[in-house]
Amino acid sequence: MSGRETIGRTSIEPTHRYRNNDKAVGVGNAFWDLSERNGLAGIVAELDEGNPGVLHTEDGHEFTNFTCCSYLDLDSHPKVIEGAVAALRRFGVLDHCIPRSRVQIPALLELEASLGELFGADVVAAISAGVASAGLLPLIASGHLGNGIRPLMVFDKNCHVSMAGAKPACADETEVVSCGHHDLGFLEDMCKRYERVAYVVDGSDSLGGYAPVRELAELQEKYGLLVYYDDSHSLSAYGERGIGYIRTHCPVLDERTITVATLNKAFGTSGAAILLDGYPKDTLRVVERFAGALSYSQPMNTAAVGASLASAEIHRTEELTELQGRLRANIALFDSHIKTEQTGTTFPIRLVPMSDETVIEAGRRVYRAGFYVSPVFFPIVPRGTAGLRVMLRAGQTEEQIRGLCASLAEVGVPQAASVPEEGAVPEEASVPEEGAR
Repeated sequence: MSGRETIGRTSIEPTHRYRNNDKAVGVGNAFWDLSERNGLAGIVAELDEGNPGVLHTEDGHEFTNFTCCSYLDLDSHPKVIEGAVAALRRFGVLDHCIPRSRVQIPALLELEASLGELFGADVVAAISAGVASAGLLPLIASGHLGNGIRPLMVFDKNCHVSMAGAKPACADETEVVSCGHHDLGFLEDMCKRYERVAYVVDGSDSLGGYAPVRELAELQEKYGLLVYYDDSHSLSAYGERGIGYIRTHCPVLDERTITVATLNKAFGTSGAAILLDGYPKDTLRVVERFAGALSYSQPMNTAAVGASLASAEIHRTEELTELQGRLRANIALFDSHIKTEQTGTTFPIRLVPMSDETVIEAGRRVYRAGFYVSPVFFPIVPRGTAGLRVMLRAGQTEEQIRGLCASLAEVGVPQAASVPEEGAVPEEASVPEEGAR
């Protein structure tokens, strides 16, 4: 009998309690394949030197990238680039491959001190927000990060995959459930039933919008709810000194609120910051030693640390305020042409709704016109809610934004009620500082 013979063997049926790859790959891969065939995925292009956001492919196609999370264009800032190089020269090593709990060079501690002062929190660095969540969430589930009580772990239905992926590990420590998007009623019911509840949610959604932080704070004050936010999309782009949406609006900044945020987006560098308030040093040691990959030989590399130190210094200057203002003006300009559900908010992402049948062709036509906006589809978004995701940045020109809006109009996207004439850039104040809903 062949060694590959399976007769008589027991087959395994998946439980699909926390994920369903059959569904995600089975449905989503068809859209990815269609995107690739239409030139909307797997693009290889070089940056146009001296012209941020413009790229060109080997076959000569030039396009403006409207699918980039560097909302302030700090990733190409000369001081950020030089900060990375200077750190390499200073410390003489790219990646100190030893767990930080055993030996570490001063670079990482310097960064955590700088970010801690900037954001007003105790900061632990990580190589990514996904790594941070994979390490922290099981410690919350076991009560080692919190108040010692194993909580009911409630994951928001729309929380980012980097957080949702931790469900199985959390379920080995405590009970795990999912709730509807920002379902405050469900959360309060769970708070009434369980001694301790932890809610896992995006502070700023990758498809536009913010968490209802003030309403959540009421549940925190009333029931001791612990909220775990990923505020990656608002860090730097929002708030004084770029502290982000959560730390700007959340009135509960103590051990009941934990925030992670990548440094790869508007901050313009690499890595992630875990923002903690009110935790004793021994708890920080537990994080350092037992939070999954945070305790391995995978700290932020020296170049990323140096770049981040340089970006942090920019955050302490008026230049950050100016960049935020340019970003808000560009958001307002786009909103004056194209109406979306995010219109009128400070969030830099706009989702232009499409159908599953039209989203790829629309994206292809816009790309050939010289603008790249990414088609999003299941499992990136719920089935039947496909769209084109537009990301605005401070460095985009009025001409580029108007050109994109004209291309979107040509593929059938409805325009705003009143489109301003060329040269009439809306005032920044036309985009209000959004409070919690």
